[in-house]
Amino acid sequence: MRRLLPCLILTLAVAGCSGVRTVADGLGDAVTAPLEDVGVKRERIPTVLLQAQANPYDMRNLDRCSTIGAEIGRLDEALGPDLDEPPAPDGRTLGDQAVDAAAEAALDVIRDTATDFIPARGWVRALSGADRHSREVQAAIEAGRLRRAFLKGQGMRFNCAPPAAPRWFQPRRR
Repeated sequence: MRRLLPCLILTLAVAGCSGVRTVADGLGDAVTAPLEDVGVKRERIPTVLLQAQANPYDMRNLDRCSTIGAEIGRLDEALGPDLDEPPAPDGRTLGDQAVDAAAEAALDVIRDTATDFIPARGWVRALSGADRHSREVQAAIEAGRLRRAFLKGQGMRFNCAPPAAPRWFQPRRR
């Protein structure tokens, strides 16, 4: 706790409005991180990822470019942008980026300090089921990525334009 307060104060003093907002937005998650370790708080797995886990190659009702694109959109919403997507424009100045990096570092210190209070944390995570749940979340994410790649391949096969195919794909003229 002794290292937590100075770091937070320094970050807020240097950060200005942007950094304060970043810290304020992430403070709740950083402080409640131990609740994940004891199994009280769990990350919810989106339904689209659970469906991808159950059957990543399911093509029912996906016989048109629009339906493939809609399914890829649902996966993008759960997973974030695919690797073929260009990065979103970052209009922040270098100073804003530094402030946000300092705020993220402060949140990491808060999260680490909060989780350090749990003795034998690895055992607690194993006994509470937090480790198992974390592996389930990662498996669902992997299945979602696999399904999105498969659907984009099917979109190419059906000669679909993006987003039902990779961003770089140019459909053949008919």
